[in-house]
Amino acid sequence: MRGYAMWGLMLLALPAWADPGGDKAAVDKVLQCMRANVPPTLRIQEIELQATDRAGASRTMRGKLFAMRDKGLLRAMVHIAEPTDLAGAAYLVRETASDDHADEMYMFLPAMNRVRRITGASADGSFLGTDFSYNDVKQIENAFGDTDGKLEKPEQIEQHPVHVITFKPKADQSSRYSLLRAWVDQKTCVALKVDFFEGDVPRKELSAPVSAIQQSGNYWYLSQALMQDLKDHTSTRLKVVGVSSGTDLATRYFDPHSFYLGN
Repeated sequence: MRGYAMWGLMLLALPAWADPGGDKAAVDKVLQCMRANVPPTLRIQEIELQATDRAGASRTMRGKLFAMRDKGLLRAMVHIAEPTDLAGAAYLVRETASDDHADEMYMFLPAMNRVRRITGASADGSFLGTDFSYNDVKQIENAFGDTDGKLEKPEQIEQHPVHVITFKPKADQSSRYSLLRAWVDQKTCVALKVDFFEGDVPRKELSAPVSAIQQSGNYWYLSQALMQDLKDHTSTRLKVVGVSSGTDLATRYFDPHSFYLGN
């Protein structure tokens, strides 16, 4: 299964991006609204990931996404329960407060029985054979929190007004993408579509119907989304099949030494 770049669950670390122009205050307002959809207390989403290769064969994974904000900083962890050969696999993202230090990403695979720090080019690798990368998982869940962008002319998706934001990499940053464009629902601040460009051509597309926007308490999320690799003709469908929340947080969920034990 081929996979490059995951998840405006929702969820989707790209390097720092330069503001190519436009009203930065207006862009920041949209991004802050998106980030506000991750609550300060623990939220647990039961998820399914169905990856389909170019021949039409598919494989489904099931697990949980744990997320919250600790003093405004993102903490997110994915724990896989099925299938059997991947049961116990886990992925952790910890946002850092300093611009001088990259956000932390860790992966645990039961077959290797150790925690691996994800850095550099490996962050663009496929997340467990899906069309999402480790960067995508971090970036979308963090609502493009470490980026700057340009607000373009608003558009509509299924007659719903959306903000359109584009991002370009800084000259001194290494990125496999030349441009990222996001369509963000104006009412809920949920990204309904994200295009990932290589050169002038979209390489991947993350999309969701307006009907996928759901509410849990005061927060909005997508109940489903589809990531497509437009070159390799593969795809991964993400579904959220249950949501719960609470204030009783087991710190091991977001500790690099024990996150894979949380379930």
